[in-house]
Amino acid sequence: MDSKGVVVLMVPFSSQGHLNQLLHLSCLISTQGVEVHYISTAAHCRQARRRVQGRDHVAISNIVFHEYTSLSFQSPPPDPHASVKFPSHLQPLFEASLLLREPVGELIRSLSATSRRLVIIHDSMMGSVIQDFVHLPNAESYTFHSVSAFSIFFFLWEKKGRPFSLDSEILEILPSLEGCFTPEFERFIGEQHQYKKLNSGEIYNTSRVIENHFFELLSRTEISEKRQWALGPFNPVVRTEESLNSFHKCIKWLDIQAPNSVIFVSFGTTTSLSNEEIRELAIGLEKSEVKFLWVLRDADRGDVFTGTGDDDKHTAKRLPRGFEEKNQEKGIIVRDWAPQLEILGHLATGGFLSHCGWNSCMESISMGVPIAAWPMHSDQPRNAVLITEILKIGVTVKGWGSGGESVRSCGVERALRKLMVSEEGDEMRRRAARLGGAVRNAVAEGGAAQLELESFISHINRH
Repeated sequence: MDSKGVVVLMVPFSSQGHLNQLLHLSCLISTQGVEVHYISTAAHCRQARRRVQGRDHVAISNIVFHEYTSLSFQSPPPDPHASVKFPSHLQPLFEASLLLREPVGELIRSLSATSRRLVIIHDSMMGSVIQDFVHLPNAESYTFHSVSAFSIFFFLWEKKGRPFSLDSEILEILPSLEGCFTPEFERFIGEQHQYKKLNSGEIYNTSRVIENHFFELLSRTEISEKRQWALGPFNPVVRTEESLNSFHKCIKWLDIQAPNSVIFVSFGTTTSLSNEEIRELAIGLEKSEVKFLWVLRDADRGDVFTGTGDDDKHTAKRLPRGFEEKNQEKGIIVRDWAPQLEILGHLATGGFLSHCGWNSCMESISMGVPIAAWPMHSDQPRNAVLITEILKIGVTVKGWGSGGESVRSCGVERALRKLMVSEEGDEMRRRAARLGGAVRNAVAEGGAAQLELESFISHINRH
């Protein structure tokens, strides 16, 4: 029973932002001398390994992957013109992921039988999948939240009927959740969150340097009786030549640009821009006269290794005629997977036009890059408020309160010029650099985040 001591099992949700964060956390925990296992479908394990950035092969090779192959689901293309931006085309994948309960349960029983303690760290969307651990005396679970402490606090505070009062100023700027999710996914969230009562604590990819106030609010017994662990940022924060994807064409292009001169434009893996949005963004970029690196691709399918291969190629046809030719000296467009972490860590990158997915926010913060916020769905509108109104390291391209109103090129131009070529933007860049420096200090030896990680490791290793 004691032959392996403590073993950690990671159970991610099968979407890129979730897969990526738990793979990075796997590497962090592995560095502490703990054996780490990671289970998903074969395609999603492959996706996580292929897209991970800033880690060397040794770090990944220390993780034991368990690939489940017999998961079947529809993988339709995204709809760029849907009235709600939430990636409803992924719902078949989300539902199918719950079928992992049986293979995950088998692995839990196997690992439990050969370890002193089995620690299961699972995505909050996978609560039902790991539920069978409760039958094992030496197993315990921790829920991983892929979003900010800010977002989770307000979600719980509202769900529990606003059990205590808050500063009215923050409530005035708090976006509504209306339009953030589809009804189907809201039901999915509700079903999975029922299993939170089984866990022994909750883990976040954030730092108390960033969100300490909201961790203190989460600790109030009216909101959460469980211990909260801020173990982020999970992604590497040190800019080293070894970690750079120097082979990628966009990194080579950045190498010849001036410091802080380029706006990085990317909307993550779950957003597809409409024809109108692409056109207005392109015109706004051109009018701003700011150099740009634009990742222009549609949202992932449920299986990123299937499809026609034309999903991203057709975006070229949706740009204004002659746009690329006219701007070839000023910008570069990438239509495949781009090394986001390395781009944000490059000295030429001075801003990030982003959907404000939490993974992107944490990478940008840790690299000290301010954000032009254009939220699309899910937790993104509230993350955008955290970035622009509370941390004050960004500008708003489109506020969530504007509803169905489309973003126009003049709004894009105005936001980019404010962020990239104004005194106010320079101050945001200095503020972002200071916050990024504080975060990097926190993860260094003896720093607050490193001590919190060591505290978590000591907790799971307890006798």
